[in-house]
Amino acid sequence: MELNHKKKISFPANRFLLLLFIAGLAILAGCKVSYSFSGASTQGLNTVSIQYFQNRAPLVQPGLSQYITDALIDKCKAQTGLKFVNGIGDASFEGEISDYNTRPYTTAADAQAAMNRFTISVKVKFTNAIDPELSFEQTFSRYEDYDSNLDLSAVEKELSDKIIEMIVEDIFNQAFVNW
Repeated sequence: MELNHKKKISFPANRFLLLLFIAGLAILAGCKVSYSFSGASTQGLNTVSIQYFQNRAPLVQPGLSQYITDALIDKCKAQTGLKFVNGIGDASFEGEISDYNTRPYTTAADAQAAMNRFTISVKVKFTNAIDPELSFEQTFSRYEDYDSNLDLSAVEKELSDKIIEMIVEDIFNQAFVNW
């Protein structure tokens, strides 16, 4: 004896499921959500502008302004679909390098510096013309420690690259990742 437990779906039930599916598609088609895999939200924004970051630090490192500006541009291009404009965009970044220094961080038993701390700080003004509540003015600062037996010039490029990557990530997250 064979039992058949399969239920046959009637035509009206099929029609209901089809209508439900079409309604779901229509709702999704009407929604515009601008998220990237990075978690960045650019909803309502179409353009972005990034002004050149002037170096106003007491110790000026040549090329640092261009490096930070380019790194932020590259990050925005890679993580958003916003169009870059030379004027003022829907999202706009401007700022300056406010600090670039190295200082003793820890001391050894002989009162000599054992570690030094290399710090870069960048003041940023971000303007969101579409949603002004998301605009901000903030200083982003990061550092890396290095052995005081090393000359800064020997580790400066590597440490600068790490610090700038972290600062650009912080700026980008503050502007576009609103979790």
